[in-house]
Amino acid sequence: MRRLTTLFPSEFLEEHAEELGVVEREGKLQIPVLVWALVFGFAAGESRTLAGFRRSYNSTADETISPGGFYHRLTPSLAEYLRDLVERGLDEVAVPDAVDADIDRFRDVMIADGTVLRLHEFLSDEFQACHEEQAGAKLHLLHNATDQTIERIDVTDEKAHDSTLFKTGSWLHGRLVLFDLAYFKYRRFALIDENDGYFVSRLKQNANPVITEELREWRGRAIPLEGEKIHDVVGDLSREYIDVEVEAELPCFAAD
Repeated sequence: MRRLTTLFPSEFLEEHAEELGVVEREGKLQIPVLVWALVFGFAAGESRTLAGFRRSYNSTADETISPGGFYHRLTPSLAEYLRDLVERGLDEVAVPDAVDADIDRFRDVMIADGTVLRLHEFLSDEFQACHEEQAGAKLHLLHNATDQTIERIDVTDEKAHDSTLFKTGSWLHGRLVLFDLAYFKYRRFALIDENDGYFVSRLKQNANPVITEELREWRGRAIPLEGEKIHDVVGDLSREYIDVEVEAELPCFAAD
């Protein structure tokens, strides 16, 4: 929080919003409160709605805003403003020397992700949601971060799992794919490797692969990890990162 408020002081947030015409000088909307409500009270939650965004804003603002007044301020200029903040943050925190030269080995860096779009319940027959009396669409994107292009876009109902829209194939050759736990599947990882691709993913809590080799030596009284399972030892480590190779078993499936 302190790092963010240092990067984005209130005076800067207000002045840049005025430059882009997001707010009027004597307007009711408090831009710093809006930004931090979006970052901490809305974007980080599992259930994200515009109504929740407004409630988060009103809970900390000096003066509350009605639904109509709040939604009226969600404009293209506000979107441009938020993009500028993201770019500023990336420029400020990026450390070129910290990026290994091995990044050049990848032809492209790809990002796969999906997000839910809440719709009116009258559309529930077309876009089934995970909860009753709701409707929801899901937007799936495959983003080429190297070229800054959208390589694939799919729209489904909310019940469609993100993972089903990610298709492996020869297009993965030389590419690094980044995705979240919705795409975690050992078989998928194996197929990416078979297509000479690469991936980065978090590890599921219930996944507990065996460490087969440590790839970095640590100073001090480092405990040996080889032969141990990941989740059996991470609680005993004082260091934040480990660099290891692991072995995981793929579940067996009976042939039809």
